[in-house]
Amino acid sequence: MAEELTPETPEPETPETEEAPIKPRKNGLYPGVSDELAENMKSGWADTELHGQEPIAQAPETAARRAALSARFPGERLVIPAGNLKTRSNDTEYAFRASTEYTYLTGDQTQDGVLVLEPKAGQDGHDATVYLLPRSNRENGEFWLDGQGELWVGRRYSLTEAEQLLGIPAKDVRELPAALKDATGPVRNVRGHDAGIEAALTDKVTAERDEELRVHLSEARAVKDAFEIGELQKAVDSTVRGFEDVVKILDKAEATSERYIEGTFFLRARVEGNDIGYGSICAAGPHATTLHWVRNDGDVRPGDLLLLDAGVETHTLYTADVTRTLPIGGRYSEIQRKIYDAVYESQEAGIAAVRPGAKYRDFHDASQRVLAEKLVEWGLVEGPVEKVLELGLQRRWTLHGTGHMLGLDVHDCAAARREAYADGTLEPGMCLTVEPGLYFQADDLTVPEEYRGIGVRIEDDILVTEDGNRNLSAALPRRADEVEAWMAALKQA
Repeated sequence: MAEELTPETPEPETPETEEAPIKPRKNGLYPGVSDELAENMKSGWADTELHGQEPIAQAPETAARRAALSARFPGERLVIPAGNLKTRSNDTEYAFRASTEYTYLTGDQTQDGVLVLEPKAGQDGHDATVYLLPRSNRENGEFWLDGQGELWVGRRYSLTEAEQLLGIPAKDVRELPAALKDATGPVRNVRGHDAGIEAALTDKVTAERDEELRVHLSEARAVKDAFEIGELQKAVDSTVRGFEDVVKILDKAEATSERYIEGTFFLRARVEGNDIGYGSICAAGPHATTLHWVRNDGDVRPGDLLLLDAGVETHTLYTADVTRTLPIGGRYSEIQRKIYDAVYESQEAGIAAVRPGAKYRDFHDASQRVLAEKLVEWGLVEGPVEKVLELGLQRRWTLHGTGHMLGLDVHDCAAARREAYADGTLEPGMCLTVEPGLYFQADDLTVPEEYRGIGVRIEDDILVTEDGNRNLSAALPRRADEVEAWMAALKQA
């Protein structure tokens, strides 16, 4: 990584204009800049303005989402920020990811961006404006002296280009705080993303009203449109290929660690998508009993199981979330298959319960019932099954809920009201995971020794359709014998 130009001693003055002064760097230093160099850097640059940009693929959908939002909050100014860079250490930042709400309504992923829906004067509806940072200023040296100038971090779209791409009028975001301070009438803001915007709105908003906006946007994402379903399928398809990649390199992982598995899947995510949708869980052996094992620094041994929970995030930020529990040596042992088959049977029951009109909890209840029956059958808990379920005794080994909504966030719609989510009803276009598991901790003295250290989870991404459901991740085998045959074929390829 290149270091930004830093002088041996601080310069007393920094080149600036009244229009847009250069912001000091975090350490307060600037490179020593002669008048001659500063003048030289102002000129000799080609015009790189892009003309006739085609709108982004989701522009019609984002326009419809904004229209629905406008109808929900008539006469109110709505402010939805993308967010700002966050410092990782010293003068380096974490990779930026725009807020889900902003991306959902614009399709844009630009740091510091803000969408504002302003009520039309004397009319119904809103005028949408996206506020963005314009191209770097060549006259005042911002493009090469500021750490976020284009010479350092790359070209950004001009406001005109952004308008063409997003289908939304664009203005300079540096003008927005002052405009918001002078705004009149009711305002709502999605909090937690942009401290500067929140400061400008301090006396104009309330926590309750802002939370209502956030909750509404979370619930609005529950039913996916055609574009979103297509993106989720892309994410899943890339994820399937990532799982295939992992199977092919298991011998290399055995020679190193779970990190080789993590890196292999990450390569697929970065080549075909934007990133991984969440920290990959590459849990071999007893690590599979830790639900969110993301250290991924353990041994990978033949004879053990590998619980791989991973998902590719597309360039539009939709993510898959898939889990398979694979025999590292290629074949399940007798006890491993016994536990795996129980989880598979549980997942089958859960998937069968996903259909329009069903209660959201139905698939969880169906899966848990099967696992409770197995635990009673194996003598690990005393029946009858109804009593086990009533007391939740199976949860010692099943641990978690059987699924969640999926979309722009891996745990999508998380701010939705309970009655609209967990106590709600499934509708066509909803996408959720079905992911039962059994986890027998290595130190659990309540189960026979042969069970200890075995963890199994199977997870698929399920779309609710008009007449039932569609398994978006069906290309990855689930049944134990199919998994073994699939692994053998990949290793021979």
